[in-house]
Amino acid sequence: MDLPGLTATDRGATLKADPFAQLKLLDVQELDSKLDALRHQAANLPEVAELKEVTANRAGLDDRVRDLRVQVDDLTREQRKADADVEQVKARRVRDQQRLESGAVSHPKELERLQHELVSLDRRIGELEDTELEVMERLEAAQQEVATLEQQLVETDRRIEELTVARDDRMTGLREQAATVRRDRAAKVEDMPAELVALYDRLREQKDGVGAALLRARRCGGCSLELNSAELADVAKKPVDDVVRCDECGRILVRTGESGL
Repeated sequence: MDLPGLTATDRGATLKADPFAQLKLLDVQELDSKLDALRHQAANLPEVAELKEVTANRAGLDDRVRDLRVQVDDLTREQRKADADVEQVKARRVRDQQRLESGAVSHPKELERLQHELVSLDRRIGELEDTELEVMERLEAAQQEVATLEQQLVETDRRIEELTVARDDRMTGLREQAATVRRDRAAKVEDMPAELVALYDRLREQKDGVGAALLRARRCGGCSLELNSAELADVAKKPVDDVVRCDECGRILVRTGESGL
């Protein structure tokens, strides 16, 4: 009883195919290998890898700019408060100085108290101005960093656009090449035996993309192993229309005058 999923060739029956059709199988293999190479290029475009990295960096820059803008807003409010504090104390000092100079205060103790207060106010003004300057410096540094990062964002966006265009151009080129190869492959297999092509396709899926290989100088082009004398003798006596398989890797072996039989 047949096992489901197995064809006659998988069960060991000999598949027959014209030697010319077997030779064409090598052309099909070459075209399929080109398609595999094109797929690999498409999946590993350097622009894609760089685009992913640059996009991730941009997200980090954007987060940093957003945090810094919050910091700038906080420092701006802090500076306004520092400015107001300085102006408030200065205004009080002006009033006290005017009272002192007006002669309205004549009592010695009151004069002494007013003079001490002016000294304290001068000291307080100095402290507040130091705070005001420190806040101003922090604000300017944050604003400068925002400006620097915003420029980096502009440059990053420009690079993302360049990479996107380059990626799309490369992908378009690869798709066009692949379409040409697929058309060539379709033309090659059009008049080939369907069972031979089906076996080859199954083997390609199982054998890392290589379903058929040239037997050259007694060596399998698929697994690169050399056939021993008994194997070579067995292959040599098979009819030319027999589809031969490598005993080691199972791939279709295509015989030519270079096979060393």
